[in-house]
Amino acid sequence: MSSEPGNVCRGCGAADLRAILDLGKVPAADYFPLIDTPIEPGEAGHPLRMDHCAACGLAQLAEDDTVTAEPRGVEPRALREQAAAAVAEVAGTGLLIGRTVREFGSPHGGTWLPLLAARGFTETAGPADVVLDCFGIMHEPDQRAAFRRRAAATTPHGALLVQYHSLAAIVAGGQWNALRHGHFAYYSLAALQGLLGDVGMSVTHAWPFDLYGGTILVRAVHGAAPSDDSVGLALDSEAPHIAPHGLPALQRAADLHARTLRSWLDEQAQRGLRVFGYGAASRAVALFSLAGAHRGLLAGVADASPAKHGRRMPGTDIPIVAPRELVSARPDLVLLTLPDLLAEVRAAYPELDGRWVVDTPAGPREGGREAAMAHRAAT
Repeated sequence: MSSEPGNVCRGCGAADLRAILDLGKVPAADYFPLIDTPIEPGEAGHPLRMDHCAACGLAQLAEDDTVTAEPRGVEPRALREQAAAAVAEVAGTGLLIGRTVREFGSPHGGTWLPLLAARGFTETAGPADVVLDCFGIMHEPDQRAAFRRRAAATTPHGALLVQYHSLAAIVAGGQWNALRHGHFAYYSLAALQGLLGDVGMSVTHAWPFDLYGGTILVRAVHGAAPSDDSVGLALDSEAPHIAPHGLPALQRAADLHARTLRSWLDEQAQRGLRVFGYGAASRAVALFSLAGAHRGLLAGVADASPAKHGRRMPGTDIPIVAPRELVSARPDLVLLTLPDLLAEVRAAYPELDGRWVVDTPAGPREGGREAAMAHRAAT
Protein backbone atom coordinates (compact mmCIF):
# COMPACT_ATOMS: atom_id res chain seq x y z
CA MET A 1 0.00 0.00 0.00
CA SER A 2 2.96 2.30 -0.13
CA SER A 3 2.86 5.59 -1.98
CA GLU A 4 5.44 8.22 -2.73
CA PRO A 5 5.18 11.61 -1.02
CA GLY A 6 3.42 14.11 -3.25
CA ASN A 7 2.74 17.81 -3.43
CA VAL A 8 -0.54 17.56 -5.31
CA CYS A 9 -4.04 16.43 -4.40
CA ARG A 10 -4.75 12.73 -4.88
CA GLY A 11 -8.20 13.62 -6.17
CA CYS A 12 -8.02 16.72 -8.35
CA GLY A 13 -4.29 17.24 -8.88
CA ALA A 14 -4.25 20.75 -7.40
CA ALA A 15 -1.24 21.89 -5.38
CA ASP A 16 -3.24 23.79 -2.75
CA LEU A 17 -2.76 21.43 0.19
CA ARG A 18 -2.39 22.21 3.87
CA ALA A 19 -1.83 19.96 6.88
CA ILE A 20 -4.76 19.65 9.27
CA LEU A 21 -3.48 16.76 11.43
CA ASP A 22 0.15 15.80 11.96
CA LEU A 23 0.94 12.87 14.26
CA GLY A 24 4.65 12.93 13.60
CA LYS A 25 6.27 9.51 13.27
CA VAL A 26 4.41 6.43 14.43
CA PRO A 27 4.49 2.66 13.74
CA ALA A 28 3.07 1.26 10.52
CA ALA A 29 -0.64 0.62 11.04
CA ASP A 30 -0.69 -2.89 9.55
CA TYR A 31 2.63 -4.36 10.64
CA PHE A 32 2.13 -6.60 13.67
CA PRO A 33 5.50 -8.18 14.57
CA LEU A 34 5.80 -11.59 16.20
CA ILE A 35 5.73 -11.29 19.97
CA ASP A 36 9.36 -12.36 20.39
CA THR A 37 10.63 -9.86 17.79
CA PRO A 38 12.66 -7.07 19.45
CA ILE A 39 11.33 -3.54 19.00
CA GLU A 40 13.50 -1.97 16.32
CA PRO A 41 14.67 1.65 16.79
CA GLY A 42 12.95 2.73 13.58
CA GLU A 43 9.74 0.79 14.14
CA ALA A 44 7.87 3.95 15.13
CA GLY A 45 9.41 5.99 12.34
CA HIS A 46 6.70 6.41 9.71
CA PRO A 47 5.22 9.88 9.07
CA LEU A 48 1.47 10.15 9.49
CA ARG A 49 -0.21 13.37 8.38
CA MET A 50 -3.59 14.38 6.96
CA ASP A 51 -3.69 17.12 4.32
CA HIS A 52 -6.72 18.97 3.04
CA CYS A 53 -7.14 20.22 -0.52
CA ALA A 54 -8.56 23.74 -0.69
CA ALA A 55 -9.51 23.21 -4.34
CA CYS A 56 -11.72 20.11 -4.10
CA GLY A 57 -12.11 19.59 -0.35
CA LEU A 58 -10.60 16.10 -0.22
CA ALA A 59 -8.87 15.20 3.05
CA GLN A 60 -6.08 12.75 2.38
CA LEU A 61 -3.05 10.87 3.65
CA ALA A 62 -0.05 13.06 2.88
CA GLU A 63 2.35 10.19 2.30
CA ASP A 64 2.81 6.54 3.09
CA ASP A 65 6.25 4.96 3.27
CA THR A 66 4.97 1.68 4.73
CA VAL A 67 4.93 -1.62 2.86
CA THR A 68 3.18 -4.19 5.02
CA ALA A 69 1.06 -7.30 4.68
CA GLU A 70 -2.18 -6.65 6.53
CA PRO A 71 -3.37 -9.51 8.77
CA ARG A 72 -6.92 -10.27 7.74
CA GLY A 73 -9.41 -9.15 10.34
CA VAL A 74 -12.72 -10.70 11.34
CA GLU A 75 -15.72 -8.71 10.15
CA PRO A 76 -17.59 -7.33 13.18
CA ARG A 77 -21.26 -8.07 13.64
CA ALA A 78 -22.01 -4.33 13.64
CA LEU A 79 -20.58 -4.05 10.13
CA ARG A 80 -22.55 -7.07 8.88
CA GLU A 81 -25.78 -5.74 10.34
CA GLN A 82 -25.22 -2.31 8.84
CA ALA A 83 -24.52 -3.85 5.41
CA ALA A 84 -27.83 -5.71 5.54
CA ALA A 85 -29.62 -2.52 6.62
CA ALA A 86 -28.01 -0.54 3.79
CA VAL A 87 -29.00 -3.03 1.11
CA ALA A 88 -32.54 -3.18 2.51
CA GLU A 89 -32.71 0.63 2.49
CA VAL A 90 -31.71 0.89 -1.17
CA ALA A 91 -34.02 -1.94 -2.16
CA GLY A 92 -36.86 -0.38 -0.22
CA THR A 93 -36.68 2.76 -2.33
CA GLY A 94 -36.91 0.70 -5.51
CA LEU A 95 -33.38 1.61 -6.59
CA LEU A 96 -31.73 -1.81 -6.47
CA ILE A 97 -32.27 -2.45 -10.16
CA GLY A 98 -30.65 -4.89 -12.58
CA ARG A 99 -29.23 -8.38 -12.69
CA THR A 100 -25.46 -8.12 -12.36
CA VAL A 101 -23.23 -6.92 -9.51
CA ARG A 102 -19.54 -6.19 -9.11
CA GLU A 103 -17.75 -5.35 -5.87
CA PHE A 104 -14.60 -3.36 -5.21
CA GLY A 105 -13.80 -4.79 -1.81
CA SER A 106 -11.91 -3.50 1.20
CA PRO A 107 -8.65 -5.18 2.24
CA HIS A 108 -10.13 -5.38 5.74
CA GLY A 109 -12.57 -8.03 4.51
CA GLY A 110 -16.33 -8.19 4.40
CA THR A 111 -18.57 -8.35 1.37
CA TRP A 112 -22.09 -7.37 0.31
CA LEU A 113 -22.22 -9.91 -2.52
CA PRO A 114 -24.28 -12.55 -0.64
CA LEU A 115 -26.85 -9.87 0.16
CA LEU A 116 -27.17 -9.05 -3.54
CA ALA A 117 -27.16 -12.71 -4.55
CA ALA A 118 -30.12 -13.27 -2.24
CA ARG A 119 -31.96 -10.63 -4.28
CA GLY A 120 -31.25 -12.34 -7.59
CA PHE A 121 -28.04 -10.60 -8.68
CA THR A 122 -25.18 -12.44 -10.36
CA GLU A 123 -21.55 -11.41 -9.87
CA THR A 124 -19.62 -10.36 -12.97
CA ALA A 125 -16.05 -9.26 -13.68
CA GLY A 126 -17.21 -6.82 -16.35
CA PRO A 127 -19.50 -3.78 -16.23
CA ALA A 128 -22.37 -4.36 -13.80
CA ASP A 129 -25.81 -2.94 -13.12
CA VAL A 130 -24.86 -2.45 -9.47
CA VAL A 131 -21.28 -1.68 -8.43
CA LEU A 132 -20.46 -1.88 -4.73
CA ASP A 133 -17.70 -0.17 -2.78
CA CYS A 134 -17.88 -0.39 1.01
CA PHE A 135 -14.79 1.32 2.48
CA GLY A 136 -12.73 0.10 -0.48
CA ILE A 137 -11.93 3.21 -2.48
CA MET A 138 -10.24 4.99 0.42
CA HIS A 139 -7.40 2.45 0.11
CA GLU A 140 -6.49 3.69 -3.39
CA PRO A 141 -3.45 6.03 -3.52
CA ASP A 142 -4.52 7.43 -6.91
CA GLN A 143 -8.04 8.63 -6.23
CA ARG A 144 -8.67 9.99 -9.73
CA ALA A 145 -7.84 6.64 -11.29
CA ALA A 146 -9.88 4.77 -8.68
CA PHE A 147 -13.05 6.71 -9.47
CA ARG A 148 -12.48 6.24 -13.20
CA ARG A 149 -12.29 2.47 -12.70
CA ARG A 150 -15.51 2.35 -10.75
CA ALA A 151 -17.33 4.53 -13.26
CA ALA A 152 -16.12 2.29 -16.08
CA ALA A 153 -17.36 -0.77 -14.17
CA THR A 154 -20.90 0.63 -13.99
CA THR A 155 -23.20 -0.04 -16.95
CA PRO A 156 -24.71 3.03 -18.69
CA HIS A 157 -27.97 2.70 -16.79
CA GLY A 158 -26.47 1.14 -13.68
CA ALA A 159 -25.68 2.55 -10.24
CA LEU A 160 -22.55 2.85 -8.13
CA LEU A 161 -23.02 2.46 -4.36
CA VAL A 162 -20.19 3.87 -2.24
CA GLN A 163 -20.09 3.74 1.54
CA TYR A 164 -17.57 5.87 3.42
CA HIS A 165 -16.70 7.12 6.87
CA SER A 166 -17.82 10.73 6.84
CA LEU A 167 -15.15 13.40 7.32
CA ALA A 168 -17.77 15.48 9.11
CA ALA A 169 -18.33 12.65 11.60
CA ILE A 170 -14.57 12.25 12.05
CA VAL A 171 -14.19 15.94 12.87
CA ALA A 172 -17.35 16.26 14.99
CA GLY A 173 -16.48 13.17 17.01
CA GLY A 174 -12.77 13.94 17.34
CA GLN A 175 -12.01 10.64 15.60
CA TRP A 176 -8.48 11.64 14.71
CA ASN A 177 -7.28 8.03 14.76
CA ALA A 178 -9.32 7.30 11.65
CA LEU A 179 -6.12 8.61 10.03
CA ARG A 180 -3.85 5.67 9.34
CA HIS A 181 -1.39 4.32 6.82
CA GLY A 182 -3.11 2.70 3.86
CA HIS A 183 -6.19 4.94 4.13
CA PHE A 184 -5.52 7.55 1.46
CA ALA A 185 -8.78 9.52 1.42
CA TYR A 186 -11.35 10.87 3.91
CA TYR A 187 -14.49 12.11 2.19
CA SER A 188 -17.04 14.81 2.71
CA LEU A 189 -20.10 14.45 0.50
CA ALA A 190 -19.17 17.73 -1.18
CA ALA A 191 -15.73 16.39 -2.12
CA LEU A 192 -17.19 13.06 -3.20
CA GLN A 193 -19.66 14.81 -5.50
CA GLY A 194 -16.76 16.56 -7.19
CA LEU A 195 -14.72 13.39 -7.61
CA LEU A 196 -17.70 11.56 -9.11
CA GLY A 197 -18.56 14.55 -11.28
CA ASP A 198 -15.06 14.46 -12.74
CA VAL A 199 -15.79 10.94 -14.07
CA GLY A 200 -19.24 11.88 -15.39
CA MET A 201 -21.39 10.63 -12.52
CA SER A 202 -24.01 12.33 -10.34
CA VAL A 203 -24.93 11.58 -6.73
CA THR A 204 -28.69 10.94 -6.51
CA HIS A 205 -29.17 9.66 -2.95
CA ALA A 206 -27.35 9.71 0.40
CA TRP A 207 -28.25 7.45 3.33
CA PRO A 208 -26.66 8.13 6.75
CA PHE A 209 -25.84 5.34 9.23
CA ASP A 210 -24.51 5.40 12.79
CA LEU A 211 -21.65 2.94 12.14
CA TYR A 212 -18.24 4.31 13.21
CA GLY A 213 -19.91 7.43 14.53
CA GLY A 214 -21.23 8.39 11.11
CA THR A 215 -21.03 6.71 7.72
CA ILE A 216 -22.84 7.57 4.52
CA LEU A 217 -23.93 5.39 1.61
CA VAL A 218 -24.31 7.27 -1.69
CA ARG A 219 -25.82 6.21 -4.98
CA ALA A 220 -24.34 7.65 -8.17
CA VAL A 221 -25.33 7.23 -11.82
CA HIS A 222 -23.85 8.24 -15.15
CA GLY A 223 -24.67 11.66 -16.57
CA ALA A 224 -26.51 14.62 -15.09
CA ALA A 225 -29.25 13.40 -12.76
CA PRO A 226 -31.39 15.14 -10.15
CA SER A 227 -30.56 14.54 -6.51
CA ASP A 228 -32.97 13.42 -3.84
CA ASP A 229 -33.63 15.65 -0.81
CA SER A 230 -31.36 13.34 1.18
CA VAL A 231 -28.33 14.74 -0.65
CA GLY A 232 -29.11 18.33 0.28
CA LEU A 233 -29.76 17.35 3.89
CA ALA A 234 -26.41 15.54 4.10
CA LEU A 235 -24.57 18.50 2.57
CA ASP A 236 -26.18 20.92 5.01
CA SER A 237 -25.42 18.66 7.95
CA GLU A 238 -21.72 18.30 7.14
CA ALA A 239 -21.03 21.93 6.22
CA PRO A 240 -20.21 23.29 9.71
CA HIS A 241 -17.75 20.47 10.39
CA ILE A 242 -15.75 20.56 7.16
CA ALA A 243 -15.24 24.33 7.06
CA PRO A 244 -11.51 25.19 7.10
CA HIS A 245 -11.73 26.79 10.54
CA GLY A 246 -13.17 23.59 12.03
CA LEU A 247 -10.68 21.06 10.69
CA PRO A 248 -7.81 21.87 13.12
CA ALA A 249 -10.02 20.44 15.88
CA LEU A 250 -8.63 17.05 14.88
CA GLN A 251 -5.13 17.99 16.04
CA ARG A 252 -6.44 19.17 19.39
CA ALA A 253 -8.44 15.95 19.75
CA ALA A 254 -5.37 13.82 19.05
CA ASP A 255 -3.21 15.59 21.60
CA LEU A 256 -5.92 15.43 24.28
CA HIS A 257 -6.78 11.78 23.59
CA ALA A 258 -3.18 10.58 23.94
CA ARG A 259 -2.68 12.51 27.19
CA THR A 260 -5.98 11.35 28.65
CA LEU A 261 -5.41 7.69 27.85
CA ARG A 262 -1.90 7.71 29.32
CA SER A 263 -3.18 9.40 32.47
CA TRP A 264 -5.96 6.81 32.80
CA LEU A 265 -3.57 3.88 32.31
CA ASP A 266 -1.16 5.33 34.87
CA GLU A 267 -4.04 5.76 37.34
CA GLN A 268 -5.15 2.12 36.99
CA ALA A 269 -1.58 0.90 37.43
CA GLN A 270 -1.19 2.99 40.59
CA ARG A 271 -4.39 1.46 41.93
CA GLY A 272 -2.99 -2.01 41.27
CA LEU A 273 -5.59 -2.88 38.62
CA ARG A 274 -4.70 -5.19 35.75
CA VAL A 275 -5.87 -3.77 32.42
CA PHE A 276 -6.18 -5.58 29.08
CA GLY A 277 -7.38 -4.21 25.79
CA TYR A 278 -9.76 -5.62 23.20
CA GLY A 279 -9.33 -4.85 19.51
CA ALA A 280 -5.84 -4.88 17.95
CA ALA A 281 -7.19 -2.44 15.40
CA SER A 282 -5.12 -0.26 13.13
CA ARG A 283 -6.69 2.83 14.72
CA ALA A 284 -5.16 1.81 18.06
CA VAL A 285 -1.61 1.72 16.70
CA ALA A 286 -0.98 5.46 16.58
CA LEU A 287 -2.92 6.00 19.81
CA PHE A 288 -0.81 3.52 21.79
CA SER A 289 2.34 4.99 20.30
CA LEU A 290 1.44 8.59 21.13
CA ALA A 291 0.30 7.59 24.63
CA GLY A 292 3.51 5.64 25.27
CA ALA A 293 1.57 2.51 26.22
CA HIS A 294 3.55 -0.56 27.24
CA ARG A 295 3.04 -3.96 28.81
CA GLY A 296 3.37 -2.54 32.31
CA LEU A 297 0.23 -0.49 31.70
CA LEU A 298 -1.68 -2.74 29.27
CA ALA A 299 -1.03 -6.43 29.88
CA GLY A 300 -2.27 -7.52 26.45
CA VAL A 301 -4.78 -6.82 23.70
CA ALA A 302 -7.27 -9.48 22.65
CA ASP A 303 -8.46 -9.73 19.05
CA ALA A 304 -10.81 -12.06 17.20
CA SER A 305 -8.43 -12.43 14.24
CA PRO A 306 -6.29 -15.59 14.54
CA ALA A 307 -3.76 -13.99 12.17
CA LYS A 308 -2.82 -11.49 14.89
CA HIS A 309 -2.43 -13.96 17.75
CA GLY A 310 1.15 -14.45 18.90
CA ARG A 311 2.08 -11.00 17.67
CA ARG A 312 2.40 -7.64 19.40
CA MET A 313 1.10 -4.13 18.92
CA PRO A 314 3.50 -2.25 16.63
CA GLY A 315 6.08 -0.14 18.42
CA THR A 316 5.23 -1.68 21.82
CA ASP A 317 5.81 -4.86 23.81
CA ILE A 318 2.06 -5.36 24.30
CA PRO A 319 1.10 -8.91 23.18
CA ILE A 320 -1.96 -9.70 21.08
CA VAL A 321 -3.89 -12.65 22.48
CA ALA A 322 -6.94 -14.72 21.64
CA PRO A 323 -10.21 -13.75 23.35
CA ARG A 324 -10.19 -16.98 25.35
CA GLU A 325 -6.84 -15.93 26.88
CA LEU A 326 -8.38 -12.61 27.83
CA VAL A 327 -11.22 -14.35 29.64
CA SER A 328 -8.81 -16.72 31.40
CA ALA A 329 -6.65 -13.80 32.56
CA ARG A 330 -9.60 -12.37 34.52
CA PRO A 331 -8.54 -8.74 34.08
CA ASP A 332 -9.87 -5.99 36.31
CA LEU A 333 -10.72 -3.79 33.31
CA VAL A 334 -10.85 -4.28 29.53
CA LEU A 335 -10.24 -1.24 27.33
CA LEU A 336 -12.31 -1.57 24.16
CA THR A 337 -10.57 0.24 21.29
CA LEU A 338 -13.57 -0.06 18.93
CA PRO A 339 -16.73 1.36 20.52
CA ASP A 340 -18.98 -0.16 17.83
CA LEU A 341 -18.13 -3.63 19.18
CA LEU A 342 -19.45 -3.07 22.70
CA ALA A 343 -22.79 -4.86 22.28
CA GLU A 344 -21.14 -7.72 20.42
CA VAL A 345 -18.33 -8.38 22.91
CA ARG A 346 -20.57 -8.03 25.94
CA ALA A 347 -22.86 -10.68 24.49
CA ALA A 348 -19.96 -12.94 23.49
CA TYR A 349 -18.05 -12.75 26.79
CA PRO A 350 -20.49 -12.47 29.70
CA GLU A 351 -17.63 -13.41 32.03
CA LEU A 352 -16.26 -9.90 31.48
CA ASP A 353 -19.43 -8.04 32.38
CA GLY A 354 -18.68 -5.05 34.55
CA ARG A 355 -15.12 -4.73 33.25
CA TRP A 356 -15.59 -3.07 29.87
CA VAL A 357 -14.23 0.44 29.45
CA VAL A 358 -14.72 2.09 26.06
CA ASP A 359 -11.90 4.19 24.64
CA THR A 360 -13.19 7.50 23.24
CA PRO A 361 -11.45 10.69 22.10
CA ALA A 362 -12.69 12.33 25.31
CA GLY A 363 -11.13 9.57 27.40
CA PRO A 364 -12.05 6.07 28.61
CA ARG A 365 -15.64 5.63 29.78
CA GLU A 366 -17.34 2.72 31.49
CA GLY A 367 -19.16 0.37 29.13
CA GLY A 368 -22.48 0.24 30.94
CA ARG A 369 -24.03 0.12 34.37
CA GLU A 370 -22.13 -2.98 35.52
CA ALA A 371 -18.76 -1.43 34.65
CA ALA A 372 -19.64 1.74 36.50
CA MET A 373 -20.53 -0.29 39.58
CA ALA A 374 -17.31 -2.28 39.37
CA HIS A 375 -15.30 0.89 38.93
CA ARG A 376 -16.84 2.43 42.06
CA ALA A 377 -16.30 -0.76 44.05
CA ALA A 378 -12.63 -0.79 43.17
CA THR A 379 -12.05 2.76 44.41
